[in-house]
Amino acid sequence: MRAPSLRLKVLESITDVPAAAWDALISPVAPPFVRHAWLSAMEESGSAQEETGWAPHHLTLWRGDTLVAASPAYRKFHSMGEYIYDFSWAQAASRMGVPYYPKLLLGAPLSPATAPRFLVAEGEDVGEARKALLKAALESAREADCSSVHVLYPTNEEADFLEGQGLARRMTLQFHWKNPGYRTYDDYLGRFSSKRRHQLRRERGAAAEQGITLRTVPGTEFGREHAKRAHDFYAATCERYSWGQVQLTPDFFARVFRAMPESMQLVEAVRDGKVVAGAFNVVSPERLYGRYWGCFEEHPFLHFNVCLYHSVEECIRAGRKVFEPGAGGEHKVARGFEPTAVHSAHHIFDAKLDKAIRDFLRRENAHLAPAVAEAEQLAGLKPWPLEG
Repeated sequence: MRAPSLRLKVLESITDVPAAAWDALISPVAPPFVRHAWLSAMEESGSAQEETGWAPHHLTLWRGDTLVAASPAYRKFHSMGEYIYDFSWAQAASRMGVPYYPKLLLGAPLSPATAPRFLVAEGEDVGEARKALLKAALESAREADCSSVHVLYPTNEEADFLEGQGLARRMTLQFHWKNPGYRTYDDYLGRFSSKRRHQLRRERGAAAEQGITLRTVPGTEFGREHAKRAHDFYAATCERYSWGQVQLTPDFFARVFRAMPESMQLVEAVRDGKVVAGAFNVVSPERLYGRYWGCFEEHPFLHFNVCLYHSVEECIRAGRKVFEPGAGGEHKVARGFEPTAVHSAHHIFDAKLDKAIRDFLRRENAHLAPAVAEAEQLAGLKPWPLEG
């Protein structure tokens, strides 16, 4: 017997699908950012809604009453919170008289981390499901008067698929700490030159000299005050910079802490019994994701201690393989974070604008390899395992 044909349903809220059905499509080791609870917290808290420029437009494929594939998707009315920067593309579109917004984005709001964008049930034909979801994305984007379709931070395999389907592929650099098998924090330090080791020890030791103690609070120990504290950290950093924009509401943190505490943690810096700085991190069995940090007092090297060194040691202790501290930050290279390519794929409906963007990406990619080589040289990490 032939299996029933697939039926597309576009959802205007992630809550229109049962959490169990959505999460059944996701591997247990997948990043938390594609889980139903994370997306629900984004939307139900008002952080990712049409009023904030993120109109939910989730693509779901059903076989009868069974959800068999899905893509988290949003119609976007700006380019904030994506970290695959296309502001210049929007400006080029304006000069050409082509509306750039809204656009259709496949990905998770405010979450610059690689994660599956085509969620497919076990037993389904993955290739066919991906093609069906991509077709649905392109067709529904046109119907919704979107200028384009953008798939942000897909897995490498998904990026290969999208490129094979004719989308323009873009590579962007992030800087990730990778654990080749360290047993101790000294193993990590041993990969640097003597001069660099001295620098890192001096920066790490600054916290104790300042009377600051660092601690990690797991989500399973959170109280109501931790959600407020996490939002305060986040808002403090956003408000410090002219380009910063507070997009997450306090209710987002309250919801996500309550719904998935096993995937949450806070790093807190305490001085004289008072929390003076901290970072909100997300964890999976194999990875740590640095999300937001903030401080209420300024101290030398406090940022490095809260956001980098403390969590590196925690990763070694927990045996995590990778620490992704977020977008940007070339300063991370000198501290052992390696240049790592992340991907996106793009299809612009206007043929002239599409050609101009593809020409831009060819030039951009030509500069990427030298940038990686320069970053690797700056890092200067000794090969692992160390000799002797």
